[in-house]
Amino acid sequence: MSPLALEPSPIEPPATAIEPLTPATPVERSATFSCFGSECAVIVADTHPDRAEDAVVRARRRLLEWHHQFSRFEPDSELSRLNADPRETVPVSPLMRRIVEVAIGAARMTRGLVDPTLGEQIQRAGYRSHFEGPGVPLEIALALAPPRAPAVPSPDASWRLFTADRRAGTLTRPLGLKLDAGGIAKGVFADELAVTLAGLGAFALDCAGDLRLGGSAGTGREVHVASPFDGSILHTFALTHGGVATSGIGKRSWLNSDGQPAHHLLDPSTGRPAFTGIVQVTALAPTASGAEALSKAALLSGPDGAERWLPGGGVIVFDDGGHEVVAAR
Repeated sequence: MSPLALEPSPIEPPATAIEPLTPATPVERSATFSCFGSECAVIVADTHPDRAEDAVVRARRRLLEWHHQFSRFEPDSELSRLNADPRETVPVSPLMRRIVEVAIGAARMTRGLVDPTLGEQIQRAGYRSHFEGPGVPLEIALALAPPRAPAVPSPDASWRLFTADRRAGTLTRPLGLKLDAGGIAKGVFADELAVTLAGLGAFALDCAGDLRLGGSAGTGREVHVASPFDGSILHTFALTHGGVATSGIGKRSWLNSDGQPAHHLLDPSTGRPAFTGIVQVTALAPTASGAEALSKAALLSGPDGAERWLPGGGVIVFDDGGHEVVAAR
């Protein structure tokens, strides 16, 4: 594999990796580092070496700052303070407001299947700190899992009760309702950085599995989708722009206090880990946050409903290790 590929993280091996497809613009700089409980990477290519280097440094710094600002696992983060605030209406930063708006938009688009209001439920499931693996092998988790069934939106639709006021810079929600933006936040971070890097020759961002590619030169890259069972490459996409995200249960699974398998993708109707017959979905979309919402909705929908959530194409991996490559419509 090319040295520009995003090598697997020692904490959480990525389900996707990117490497050059066509010759890059003359100078390419990159950084790979631990962040968001996994591994992030920034690759920038430009005809001006100083611009490429500076862009990588700034992007890395921003991601690390956002990790501390929005981590659910740090008690002094903005997200933790928001969830603990006793007021219904709370002042928030512009980026927090943006994350909430995108998360609620994802809930609306998926009719509540992707639900950002499950902060309390995900803690009860056992996901209380950055998962540092290796966790329960996927084959064992599947053998112990309950009968497969598609996830269903919660009838409460509590996500509808979040409102963001841009002019006032506030967020309003019912007391006790905890936000867990999860992967959506990482997609938003990739999309935010993409705006600042758009004028450079080429860039590739990996925010712990949420990818965003672009740049003025139209440099093509290969995005490899790996199997959650054995790490083998299942499919390779050739992309120049856009977002890619993978949702799966292969890297963050554990046994709860009752000895039952658990993971971080919840059925909104029960608040418990969803076992749908699908273990991983990779989705392509114009943005990383959009791809994140679609990949999660596809996995939660189960085999009969997954494909309809992949209009931009993707890869579905099933319980038995089989997979399906979905072409863009």
